[in-house]
Amino acid sequence: MLACAIICEVFASLSLEGAIDHPWLYVVVGFGYLVSFWLFGRVLRAGMPVGTAYAIWGAVGVALTAVLAAIIFDEYLSTTTIIGLVVVITGVVVINLGGGHGETRSGATSASDPDDRGRGT
Repeated sequence: MLACAIICEVFASLSLEGAIDHPWLYVVVGFGYLVSFWLFGRVLRAGMPVGTAYAIWGAVGVALTAVLAAIIFDEYLSTTTIIGLVVVITGVVVINLGGGHGETRSGATSASDPDDRGRGT
């Protein structure tokens, strides 16, 4: 679901660029963002921590948008931009390797922990 949310957001963002010359694309922009946020909400309801989900969404979305904009709109990707994208993605990987995804601040496991399902915690 998170991958679909990211794809919808990237599609909406790229459509926003295209809407400059083709105003009918604003409908695509609105629909893409609406579906993207709805899917993101479903990801959060499924138990993924918001920080993790948003970090992945942000990093992958930025990278995909930059690469696809270069391909579709002939935007220039400088070496500095590419290095920046690698740093952002590396940061998300490091955040996710940090662990603690199934714990709350108090250290108790969250309801999204598969071992806690159905126990009413």
